Amino acid sequence: MNKTGSATKVKLNSFDDLFGIEQPQSGIEQVQEIALTELHGFKEHPFKVLDDEKMQEMIESIREYGVLMPGIARPMKGGGYEIIAGHRRKYACEMVGLSTMPMFIRDYTDDEATIIMVDSNIQREDILPSEKSKAYRMKYDAMKHQGSKAGGLTLGELGEAAGESAKTVQRYIWISRLADELLDMVDTKKIGIIQAVDLSFLSEDAQQWVLAVIQETNVIITTQQSAMLKESDKKGELTLPMVRMLLEKEKTVERKVIIKAERINSYFPVTYSRKEIENIIYQLLDNWKNNQ
Repeated sequence: MNKTGSATKVKLNSFDDLFGIEQPQSGIEQVQEIALTELHGFKEHPFKVLDDEKMQEMIESIREYGVLMPGIARPMKGGGYEIIAGHRRKYACEMVGLSTMPMFIRDYTDDEATIIMVDSNIQREDILPSEKSKAYRMKYDAMKHQGSKAGGLTLGELGEAAGESAKTVQRYIWISRLADELLDMVDTKKIGIIQAVDLSFLSEDAQQWVLAVIQETNVIITTQQSAMLKESDKKGELTLPMVRMLLEKEKTVERKVIIKAERINSYFPVTYSRKEIENIIYQLLDNWKNNQ
């Protein structure tokens, strides 16, 4: 069976329905086999192409069946094509040893290309917080730039493709302002999302101070600490020594000691109340402490 020949007869209806893309006037568009050397990554592409288990599954699928879903690209002014959707498929094709990849070539504007690029990736289950935050920021900027052409913009509409609430989208857009090193810590769960939102309001210098202290002490920032950092920086009071003091502050360690009833009963008559037993124990402990 000629995989390339069959691919050129693909109808766009199901593909466009998947990504919410308008169909060309003819209703049918030819798939083109484009040399991998002519395909270039999307500018500031926020999604990482990882050689993980899912990538290996894609490689094996392409090796056996070929590329079943063509990618999308647009012509570049200097020659070649900019990939809008299909970065992972291109990598898999390279690993298989193919020299070309089936693509839909469309002349999208920068804003249109950005929105399609984000929507074609944002629904994946394995998206990292750093990827999602940068992607939502790019889509937000593109939709805002479109202005009246987009019919207005709400955060709810922004997250609709991924089924996320306006509040969640807002949080991700906020943390896109974090330094890359801090975003990496959010990815590895070294910093929680709520704490990351607080830190995203810090100045660039303050973020670097926080990063330095985390790297020095390996501290885990609490919501209380992140809130204090945010408030101090808002007032213009935050300094590196203050960051160190806030993050290195000793936490109270909660300790729970259980004494079995039968052990207690061996020391006190049954006529003693619980309060009387506690008072005697505290008195004995005070005496022991004073004699140390």
